Amino acid sequence: MNSVELRNKIVQMFEKSHIYDFSDIDWIMVEVLGVSRSAVPFYGEISIMQEKIIMECVEKRLKHIPIAYIFGKTNFYGYDFKVSPDVLIPRMDTEVLVEAVCKHISKCKKPVSVLDIGTGSGVIAITINKETGAKCIGSDISEKAIEIAKENAKELDSDVEFRLSDLFKELSDVKVDIIVSNPPYIETGVIRSLDKEVSGNEPILALDGGDDGLYFYRKIVSESRNHLNENGRIYFEIGFNQSRSVVSLMQEDFEDIAVLKDYGGQDRVVYGKLKKI
Repeated sequence: MNSVELRNKIVQMFEKSHIYDFSDIDWIMVEVLGVSRSAVPFYGEISIMQEKIIMECVEKRLKHIPIAYIFGKTNFYGYDFKVSPDVLIPRMDTEVLVEAVCKHISKCKKPVSVLDIGTGSGVIAITINKETGAKCIGSDISEKAIEIAKENAKELDSDVEFRLSDLFKELSDVKVDIIVSNPPYIETGVIRSLDKEVSGNEPILALDGGDDGLYFYRKIVSESRNHLNENGRIYFEIGFNQSRSVVSLMQEDFEDIAVLKDYGGQDRVVYGKLKKI
């Protein structure tokens, strides 16, 4: 069977399972065949072993296992990161958060320190470190997440420090110029209604933001003053409908608050500067 015939066969399998993102098929074939996406249609005959591996991946995808978990990696901001069901799969929208932080750091005339709360696979802290050279610390409540983050830092030659901590509990000695976080922000009651790829595979710990989705924003904002230097800043990723709520939570302690939109035009980032006492 050649590559075109096999792809057409898999397309029919996807359609029967009501999965219509056919780019996943290309990703599977690219990974297994070791060629570029544009070269897949011209690959020609596929060996029995290659077909076997491709179909094993397809069967997993038909069970709604995300492609990133099937191959154990994903790309973020141009870097390849290891991921597993122990960590949230990085989304492109989070690049808006990272870009905003990097843009601010590029304007600073002195070294900048950053704390990434709920670091997961470490993508935010590692990318900021790679792009700006800022001293970064990533923290997470999950031991497995910290292990994966450390592996990613080693693989990408990043010197980010990772710490196991429930929010600020084990970070009493940490004071930085920037706090950044993409915290769990899905309302508890909404999680079960999410796509199977998310609700059935990604860690609930990284999704559940409490009854109103704002639990972690409240906690981080309320304790942030103790961990920010003078003129320190905080950057949050938010759900598309949470900008007003998060801005409201920040107004007592922060000024120059702004909202940034993602590539789809939805509110995605809220940031502000710590007020002077």
